[in-house]
Amino acid sequence: MEAKSEVTIKFSGSLPTATPLPNKKVAIELTDQNGIVFTAQVNAKSWRKAETSASEFADWAGAVSGKLGQRTENGFEVVDAGVQIFEKKAKEAKADVAAAEAGAS
Repeated sequence: MEAKSEVTIKFSGSLPTATPLPNKKVAIELTDQNGIVFTAQVNAKSWRKAETSASEFADWAGAVSGKLGQRTENGFEVVDAGVQIFEKKAKEAKADVAAAEAGAS
């Protein structure tokens, strides 16, 4: 049986440090709650877009996704990685009010 392994590492609060590499790429490292370090190489243009989005959004979250690569000394590589920044939108209070009114009657 053939299987594919894909991984998504989510982050928020601040962008990881990016180190420029040849071939228009940047290397980023993300450490999860268990101390496992994920190393990814992403396109420099995509990284610049992520930086711009993070600076424009008041509240945001990001994700690095790709194929799970080789084990490294202290974690894993993420191969064919991409990065995205998402704006966190405030939850609407209307749903809570409707639920409270329905429960009160």
